[in-house]
Amino acid sequence: MAEVVEFRVPAGSAQTLLVWGLEPEPGLEHSLFSAFSKFGLLYSVRAHRNAAVAEPGYYAIIKFYSAGDASRAQRTCNGQRLFQKSPLKVCVCTKQKGFQQQVLALNSSKCQELANHYLGFNGWSSRIVTLQNVSGFDGENEELRKTLQKRSVKYLCAVEVTLPNHGVRTRGVALGEADVENGEDPLEFVTATRRVQKLAIGKALSSAFQKILLVVLENGKVVVEYNSSQGEPTDFLTEEELKGLVQVNELSLEQFDLKEEEVLSDLSFDDELPSWEMPSD
Repeated sequence: MAEVVEFRVPAGSAQTLLVWGLEPEPGLEHSLFSAFSKFGLLYSVRAHRNAAVAEPGYYAIIKFYSAGDASRAQRTCNGQRLFQKSPLKVCVCTKQKGFQQQVLALNSSKCQELANHYLGFNGWSSRIVTLQNVSGFDGENEELRKTLQKRSVKYLCAVEVTLPNHGVRTRGVALGEADVENGEDPLEFVTATRRVQKLAIGKALSSAFQKILLVVLENGKVVVEYNSSQGEPTDFLTEEELKGLVQVNELSLEQFDLKEEEVLSDLSFDDELPSWEMPSD
């Protein structure tokens, strides 16, 4: 049966394994990663000490991108010793009734990792279409910052992702923003500018990947579909039209202000903060 994999944080219970009966040992998460990554790409591995009322030991939450991979791992590893003396217990997490899981976009580095796994390192490419300084477009907020003696740095970025073997091309547009506490310090301003540019590029790359659906067939082959529900007018503009987008006076920057993408979810207790990376060309 085919399975759809999206460039989003795995939120389904079928993609999440609970492992318990773990013995304390140095590098426990590394051992878990080595054992379970054999079945497919992992989003996260988190080990936790058992509650005080339970018997000593550890349990772990392991998130796969693919429910099929998680199911194979559960069937194979349940009751096995793997890397320790006593057998492990592994089960697929059950969905909490009445709990609405928030769907979150993957950050740029996770998007690249997922694309490399399913499409290959040469199966996709990205490029920056435009990266423009839009500081000062929202005059009302700028007046407030002047009163507070702060400088705001904003960059709007458009990134294009191409999958040549599948004939798919998508674009993402995103805003990076930061306040500079000491606007008179040139070094602080330059550092903030670099950071905001990197943030805008990473968020735009993530936005472009949100429009791609990976359909994994039973034989392991991958078919790519364009996610029309995530489509934007920017996908159909010419490059010159896209570059001129930010020059329109009525432009609302809020529509490109993507929120923080990876936050704590119900089964990932201490997921790391997103690390933004320059896209690979």
